[in-house]
Amino acid sequence: MQEKIKEIADRVRELRELSDFTVKDMAEHLQVSDETYGKYEDGTEDIPASMLFEIAHKLRVDMATLLTGEEPRMNIFTVTRDGKGVNVERRKQYKYQNLAEKFIHKKAEFFVVTVEPKPYGTKPETNSHPGQEFNYVLEGSLKVYIHNNEIVLKKGDSIYFDSTYEHAMEALEGETAKFLAVII
Repeated sequence: MQEKIKEIADRVRELRELSDFTVKDMAEHLQVSDETYGKYEDGTEDIPASMLFEIAHKLRVDMATLLTGEEPRMNIFTVTRDGKGVNVERRKQYKYQNLAEKFIHKKAEFFVVTVEPKPYGTKPETNSHPGQEFNYVLEGSLKVYIHNNEIVLKKGDSIYFDSTYEHAMEALEGETAKFLAVII
């Protein structure tokens, strides 16, 4: 896992340098401190998937390029078979599976996100990122924390929100939850 984080960080740094952006430019775009962004690039801090999406947008590359080092080539359609999407473990509390990494010039990123239950009374860490997000619960139930609200979603429920607000998802009832996340 640590090796993959370092590979992604190296690709981000190299593409930033080739694009003539400074660390400060990127940090401002992502609305994080220069120090935090520096940790992303040196691989000492894992880059959240939402931040990778924004980095890819700023660098004008597909997110798949950052994740795999390969340019996506599909421009008419792409098929991702069940369980075969590129796994992205960007945050300890979530497991992401990219569903369209081979399609070029996407306007959004699509993930199946798995959330394991936490010990009772443990609140998940929040994060925020530029853009918007749509989540559709596939399995289990989730508590969504967003902007001083706690919303319970069950299988088949969805939420669309401004992801610049701090947010987090928590699996409920001691069971793993899965949801489709679309980051725009």
